[in-house]
Amino acid sequence: MITETGEDPFFIESTDTVSTHGPNCIVRDVLQDKNGNLWFATWKGIIMYDGRVFTNYTLKYGLIHFHVFALFQDSKNKLWFSVARGGVYRFDGKSFQLFTMKNGLPDNTITSFAEDKNGNIWFGTENGLGVFNGKTFSSFTTENGLFDNVISSLLFDKSGVLWIGSAKCLCRYDGKTFSLFNDNEGMLFFRVASLFEDNSRNIWIGSSHPQAGGKGLCRYDGKSLTELVVPNFIMYLRQTKKGDFLMAFNNYPAKENFSMFRYNGKTLTEIYAETQPEINPAIFGMIEDNNVNIWFGTARGICCYNGKTFNYFQ
Repeated sequence: MITETGEDPFFIESTDTVSTHGPNCIVRDVLQDKNGNLWFATWKGIIMYDGRVFTNYTLKYGLIHFHVFALFQDSKNKLWFSVARGGVYRFDGKSFQLFTMKNGLPDNTITSFAEDKNGNIWFGTENGLGVFNGKTFSSFTTENGLFDNVISSLLFDKSGVLWIGSAKCLCRYDGKTFSLFNDNEGMLFFRVASLFEDNSRNIWIGSSHPQAGGKGLCRYDGKSLTELVVPNFIMYLRQTKKGDFLMAFNNYPAKENFSMFRYNGKTLTEIYAETQPEINPAIFGMIEDNNVNIWFGTARGICCYNGKTFNYFQ
């Protein structure tokens, strides 16, 4: 499909608007909405699972045929879908609205989302920060003090400070100025892919470090930084209802490609080891659902882990 944003060569055409099987393609992100439905960012479009069937909303609503990269639900229960190179969709439960650079976005590839205390939606893109106040967009780039335009992760902490992870560094924005956040040796963080604030207001940073061989995980308590030894670069970081962390590692150079671990504050336990050669072991976005099942995307579809078995919905 040709659109104002061009054509996506990575989109996988499908005729299955409704199916009992999951998508056999890359699933980049997973989200459970406040109604309990599961949403998947896939190379076949936006797909929702209601516990019975998978519905391709890209086909159902005639959306642009671009692969989906990231998902977000805001405080008003609206869903946001980043369509890589195609802009971002907002879904109010009835209709979709597409926003692109023509509307004021700094770039048509959105990698991450965050919402501030005033309800403004922030977008991390490949060309700086975008902000939507409900009516208009504004943006920040290196010309406005941002330290790197290629943004990979965003987090508003409970004090209202925006943490911005990028390919080259980690910085913070207090509403007025941007400042770099360095490690204990004063070195920049590198490839910050995951940011999370726990209930104790600790900031968890999943990244690769230029001189640490990919330690990956750090915890900042507001005063000091603790570096935790983990196997490699952390791509995804989520906290369970029990307080444990789920982590997906990018083992590069790869033997098994990706691995998933649980961290209870003391030890790392591998909870996922790929044994099926027909399923690519790459793990992407992951969540724990309302029933404490772990859902994650892979390079060949979705998977649900109930603590004992893996269901690939193939």
